[in-house]
Amino acid sequence: MEVHLRTVQQLFNSLDPSPFHERDLDDEAEQYIVGWAREIRASGPLKLVITLSEPSQDTEIVRRIPEAIYNYFSYRAVQSQRDIRELLRIGWRSLAIGSAVLLICFVVIQYVEAAQMQSTLARLAEQSLIILGWVANWRPLEIFLYDWWPIRRRTVLFRRLASMSVEVRDKSGSVI
Repeated sequence: MEVHLRTVQQLFNSLDPSPFHERDLDDEAEQYIVGWAREIRASGPLKLVITLSEPSQDTEIVRRIPEAIYNYFSYRAVQSQRDIRELLRIGWRSLAIGSAVLLICFVVIQYVEAAQMQSTLARLAEQSLIILGWVANWRPLEIFLYDWWPIRRRTVLFRRLASMSVEVRDKSGSVI
């Protein structure tokens, strides 16, 4: 993949006060790189070529671009992994609450049946409690079955981006 920039500063978020090698990528640059990487097959190596149209006054900054990109995507992978852990933590709490609600609903239903209440109102209460018990478990099931997959894919993608080779060139095509 190639990115053409006028200056190195276009690649990074200008409001980030961190040292250069720890700075955040510009939002548009990140979206472009991540979007491009999503289109590449999942197992192949990635390579980023950055072409600068204006020479940089600070060659040390230019030499540290690969390190800065590695640091950024490594950090994003760690962040994404934390998101998965937090989501699963929420899932386990939700499952505990949902299971307790379901258990309570079944106990109340057993009480209604033991009292031999056969009215329409009793049947409505039983059916409503069954629905309530299962709905209370909807979110944890959604988390464990579906919600964590996209975050996992993003983590894998960020790890691939962190390990890609990065080459910086000037406008003539010479490696800097």
